[in-house]
Amino acid sequence: MDYQRDEHRVHLIVYHLVWTPKRRKAVLTGAIGLDCRALIEATCAEKGWDVIELAVQPDHIHLFVRVWPNVSAADVVKECKGVTSHDLRLKHPSLRRLPSLWTRSY
Repeated sequence: MDYQRDEHRVHLIVYHLVWTPKRRKAVLTGAIGLDCRALIEATCAEKGWDVIELAVQPDHIHLFVRVWPNVSAADVVKECKGVTSHDLRLKHPSLRRLPSLWTRSY
C-alpha cells in the first residue's frame, strides 16, 4: 500500500470496519449478500474511497478501506449502512419486515 499525496500532506489512512445486522440475523445470504457487496463497492467508488478488502458474511460485514484525511470512520459507516439499508429494503421485500437492518454500532 502506497502513501497518498496531495499538495500539503502525505498520508495513509486505512480503516477496518465491522458491522452486523440487527440481532445478528443471518440475512446477508444469496442475492441479498451479492447486492450488499455491489452497493458497498459502488458507494465507496462514488466517494473516492479505495476498497482494499470486503467480506460479506451471512451475519456481519468486514470492510477494509483507504480514505482521505477529511473522512472519519463514522462517515464511511454512515454512508455504507444508509445506502445499503435503503436500497436492499427496496429490492428485497423480506427485509422490509425487519424494524432496522443494521445495529447502531460498528
